[in-house]
Amino acid sequence: MSWNLSPADVFRASPVVPVMVINKVEDAVPMAKALAAGGINVFEVTLRTEAALDAIKAIHEAMPSALVGAGTVINPVQYDQAVAAGAKFVISPGHTPTLLAHAKTADIPLIPGVATPSEVMRALELGYDHLKFFPADSFGGAKALKAIAAPLPQVQFCPTGGISPSNIDQYTSLSCVATVGGSWMLPVDLIAKGDWDGITALAKKAVELAS
Repeated sequence: MSWNLSPADVFRASPVVPVMVINKVEDAVPMAKALAAGGINVFEVTLRTEAALDAIKAIHEAMPSALVGAGTVINPVQYDQAVAAGAKFVISPGHTPTLLAHAKTADIPLIPGVATPSEVMRALELGYDHLKFFPADSFGGAKALKAIAAPLPQVQFCPTGGISPSNIDQYTSLSCVATVGGSWMLPVDLIAKGDWDGITALAKKAVELAS
């Protein structure tokens, strides 16, 4: 890969990667700034909404030093759209040979999703050793990840899916976990009210728990 940023850099930049589902573009920058005020400077904007690409562009332009990326990317077309919008990294819930091959020739890193040892091995064959373990809780949680990682010590993971303040320590205690993903610091009711101070407080707590 000839990426201008390594997946390791993304993982090191924050102990928590917020999974951001943005329905209104006007929420994008205030939400990102609220998270940043709480100590989080890596943003995964999921491509689950019509506003997602414009939200990535808005954050990229308003906060050029922040690491804003695209999540829920499932094919090369979406990957290229994310790059055009200003994403500095891409995260996928799973992976396909087509997506892995495409990202290898592009400029920004892909962090593919995996859930089984075989999927980890397939990713490793193409040079991917920083992976998203998803959906973490549904696939056995920290106990399963520990077992999967044991024979594959060269891999670093970002577990995502079902992680909360009540179980985050189970993941952060694992040597294979470099950062964790989640959305618990972005409750829908606070976003709807524009309570950005409330989100900053939750972001601070999330960083404390994950560090």
